Amino acid sequence: MAVRVEISVESIEGVRIASRHGADRVELCSSLSDGGLTPSWALLELAAIRAGNTEVHALIRPRPGDFRYSKDEISVMVRDIHGADKSGAHGVVVGALGEDGLLDPACEALIDAAEYKPVTLHRAIDVSASPQRVLEQAMELGFKRVLTSGQQRSALDGAPLIKSLVAQAGDDIQVMACGGVRASNVLDVIAATGVSDVHAGVRAPVRGAAGDAVSFAGVGVPEGFDHFETDADGVAALMSVIRG
Repeated sequence: MAVRVEISVESIEGVRIASRHGADRVELCSSLSDGGLTPSWALLELAAIRAGNTEVHALIRPRPGDFRYSKDEISVMVRDIHGADKSGAHGVVVGALGEDGLLDPACEALIDAAEYKPVTLHRAIDVSASPQRVLEQAMELGFKRVLTSGQQRSALDGAPLIKSLVAQAGDDIQVMACGGVRASNVLDVIAATGVSDVHAGVRAPVRGAAGDAVSFAGVGVPEGFDHFETDADGVAALMSVIRG
């Protein structure tokens, strides 16, 4: 079974790395330390130019936190989807939950804004009231795939739920496993879940200038480092294991 690989990145260098090692897609974001936010249109434009044969899918998420959005936030998301389309994105990654913990009806407007480009339902499903019902809704609305860790921190911990979602999805929607996916465990994730799509955010800290009295280092970056960047060795190892 051919397995498709998506790498989560937040820079042009990350796009280059994913493309060089043959990833099928990148999920382009900003602020991955906050779980990923909408990237700028300029970043999307240049990513689409530099991606080669790798598809660029834009995360559309206006703020950190939960996925229960106001009308204004939904309006921003719709406009960002139009901007992603104009910037050359191959698809978008979205999600919104209602007060009942199921998909917000506004998801239909988000899909419509994508204008026939594939739309992935992101990990809103992992904090939903019922992943099974949300998967049904996603299929009814026309999502292309759904990204999930099985409501656990890692794909291996969530493997039983992911496997059940794969069975429920059949051929109607792709289920993509995420959550700590690395070269060391990706074959176990695939075997335990039955997915044909995996998603990995393979990052490493980058050293910054030493001795500054004021630091603007990224959230969660180890002391002495400045920010995170896509880990070229980690991506290469992951792709090597999958492509065999």
